[in-house]
Amino acid sequence: QVQLVESGGGLVQAGGSLRLSCAASGDTRCISAMGWYRQAPGKEREFGSTISWNGGYTYYAHSVKGRFTISRDNAKNTVFLQMNSLKPEDTANYYCAASKIVNGSIYDSRYEYWGQGNQVTVSS
Repeated sequence: QVQLVESGGGLVQAGGSLRLSCAASGDTRCISAMGWYRQAPGKEREFGSTISWNGGYTYYAHSVKGRFTISRDNAKNTVFLQMNSLKPEDTANYYCAASKIVNGSIYDSRYEYWGQGNQVTVSS
């Protein structure tokens, strides 16, 4: 089993920045690609970004591309999401996800493990 714990969320003004972290523990040998998703109130969960097992491949949703950066530190079993130029529409609960596949995916069905979520609120 793998446990994922997100941290770093909070309240920020529009235009500000936040850095989310997701620490993996347990049997981390079985996970490779990681991803970030988000869910706003009353909306479906949506894909944000994904990173391959070695960090060599990343992919972003159009809504966050150019503003968010995903990275990882495998020595610490941690993945990060640097969020810059935040907008009120970025307000959501952000979830970290881990997959056994190598190169990452935009499909949430490809992720076996999920964190409990971390709230990000952007005020206008």
